[in-house]
Amino acid sequence: MKSARLLAAAVVLASMAALVEAKSAVRDGFTEEQVHNKRILVFRPSVQVGSQSAGGTVTPNADWTAQARNNINTSLTAQLGDLGNSLIEVPELYGDNAAKVREYQALFAALAGSVIEYQFEKGNRLPTKKRESKEGIFDWSLGDGVIQLPGANDADYALFIFDSDAYGTTGRKILQVVAILGAGIAVKSGDHRGYAGLVDLRTGNVLWMNADPSMGGDVRNPEGADKRVREMLAGFPGAKKK
Repeated sequence: MKSARLLAAAVVLASMAALVEAKSAVRDGFTEEQVHNKRILVFRPSVQVGSQSAGGTVTPNADWTAQARNNINTSLTAQLGDLGNSLIEVPELYGDNAAKVREYQALFAALAGSVIEYQFEKGNRLPTKKRESKEGIFDWSLGDGVIQLPGANDADYALFIFDSDAYGTTGRKILQVVAILGAGIAVKSGDHRGYAGLVDLRTGNVLWMNADPSMGGDVRNPEGADKRVREMLAGFPGAKKK
């Protein structure tokens, strides 16, 4: 009986991991040719890392966040360098400029969440995002105010990166197993979300997005961050096949 329960628990955990897959989409009419030889503004990625308690509360960890931000920045610069575009990295910002970038990063994260819920989840797809083909209509925007972002006048597109990680504590992992073996309830341990999007700086239209609410790679170390960034950039228009 115990072996059967353990097997059932393993099956449930595997099923939970398989339920969510990365979703990438490109705006109608936007082709790979349109991203070649363009100037892409790259903002410092928005990164949040913490621990998830047995009760589900997430506590930010400053050291983990600093490690993850540095690892993701390094990997992102290296991997974007393979795309052949002209990259404009925005330096550390302060004051009003920093506040404006944070505002749009938060807006992008919220929009990515909406894309997952109302576009990628077919059962919830909004009427305006439907068409006869199964892919649907990818038509989202951050608004034309993006042209006011620092450095926007010197670039064609902007690349937004958002990463959020909560690593389950030992107590959370124990609860996950006990819940499955006992009441058969699925409890998620950890939360790993990564969103990336290419935005037209003249219109604010989102040209490409990869939104994944369940990503791999431990961003606290360089190897894990490399894996995370590869997943974030999956489906990027014009990206070389590896």
